[in-house]
Amino acid sequence: MHQRGQHRQETEVTSSSKLPMAKPALLSRNHYVAVIAFLILCLTAVLAFISRSISSCTLSASLPGLTQRAASSLHDQVPEESSSQANGLELVRGKSIVLVSHELSLTGGPLLLMELAVLLKRAGGDVKWITNQKDTERNPTSQGLEAKLIKNGIQILLPRGSQTVEFVKLADLIVLNTAVAGKWIDATLSDNISEILKKTLWWIHEMRGHYFKLDLVKHLPQVGAAMIDSYATADYWKNRTEERLSITMPPTYVVHLGNSKELTEASEDVLARGLLRQHVRENLGLSDSDIVFAIINSVSRGKGQDLFLKSFVTALDLIEKTSPDKRQINLHAAIVGCDTTPNKYEMELRSFVAERKIEHLVHFVNKTMNVIPYLAAIDVLVQNSQARGECFGRITIEAMAFQLPVLGTAAGGTKEIIVNGTTGLLHPVGKEGMPILAQNMVQLVNNAAFRASMGRNGHGRVQERFLEKHMAHRIGQVLQKFLPNKNQYPRSFSAHKLL
Repeated sequence: MHQRGQHRQETEVTSSSKLPMAKPALLSRNHYVAVIAFLILCLTAVLAFISRSISSCTLSASLPGLTQRAASSLHDQVPEESSSQANGLELVRGKSIVLVSHELSLTGGPLLLMELAVLLKRAGGDVKWITNQKDTERNPTSQGLEAKLIKNGIQILLPRGSQTVEFVKLADLIVLNTAVAGKWIDATLSDNISEILKKTLWWIHEMRGHYFKLDLVKHLPQVGAAMIDSYATADYWKNRTEERLSITMPPTYVVHLGNSKELTEASEDVLARGLLRQHVRENLGLSDSDIVFAIINSVSRGKGQDLFLKSFVTALDLIEKTSPDKRQINLHAAIVGCDTTPNKYEMELRSFVAERKIEHLVHFVNKTMNVIPYLAAIDVLVQNSQARGECFGRITIEAMAFQLPVLGTAAGGTKEIIVNGTTGLLHPVGKEGMPILAQNMVQLVNNAAFRASMGRNGHGRVQERFLEKHMAHRIGQVLQKFLPNKNQYPRSFSAHKLL
């Protein structure tokens, strides 16, 4: 999943190592209108961002290769959603829910849990939030996000302490977010762990091997159920936990992520998209006719920005050699997700760009909570995550909502989103994927009609499978199978819960 950034909420852009500055004194009247519209939309998106809910492509009722216990509990449990149901989460009304995150930052896992918190609160749940990090690790970003949770009526609990334990004991549902959050269980709970685990839904987003440590996931077999973002990740967890850790996955649901109403509405607003495109491109020094390929992810080796840039250089050479009329084709690359202070890997990327003398064609953009302006400004998204790929990669469906074709690695959840040749093109991970990615880039550069067709197909796929209403219904179906009936609790329990 892509990261939104950890330092600022406003949009920031840099070209190579320089930060382009707008020149207010030289702006035309039209430019003022564009700037004002841009700022209004950005502010709206930032304030609404945590209410982005997850929507689904599909929810598995049964995963291939699951243990008999898991398979029998999941088989044909979740029917297709009814179009007459706008939201499937009404059953949480009056329920006490505790959400536990390993951290509170502008990264994929915590933001997803925040969105779920707001969704459950709007559905009538009594929602409380726990961040399992030390007070010394709190920073302005986490404090700001806490303020947003509180504004939405969500109570913040301390990660440990008798009051927190009491809330957890009385809760109807605990959602444990990410594998790393498993550390919270032993650090906080001592009594009634087994009873608490029975009402815990463990939401897993990780696809990396270093999360498979027994001290993190030793309680996984005892939780009521697990929810995982893609089939590829669910299969990987099942196999790795059995082979490496000799533990068994609990009943497991695959729930694809999806777009929020806010992003969907922004993608459908043609006027706002045009103004955002104009503004971002002006800041980057681009014209409307320039073709921009972008990676929107945290800058790290696992996201494959280095291989993307090498493929970009190859594509430039191919276009120069094969262009039939030697016409001028302005191809640009954008790396969205940089830190204010570049890390070692980012410095390697910048050095590569400088050595190839393509600083005018490659644009480094700082991390941002609001990706909407960049989705409006680019022409093609590249999802180049390496190794086992993305667990899901929500930026892929966000780009598709903006009618952008996606060039993705044939790995992980990306394969469950992109219809190869229809909504995008897939290429292998690693160095062997570089020439194919380059060829795919050239194909989209040389065929504007193909680009547009893929964008329309991707948009249609999002409308059919990746909207908030789809996910709300499906996650409601998961909770319906998971949550016990309120009347099953002793009267004293209900009385305590209502206090």
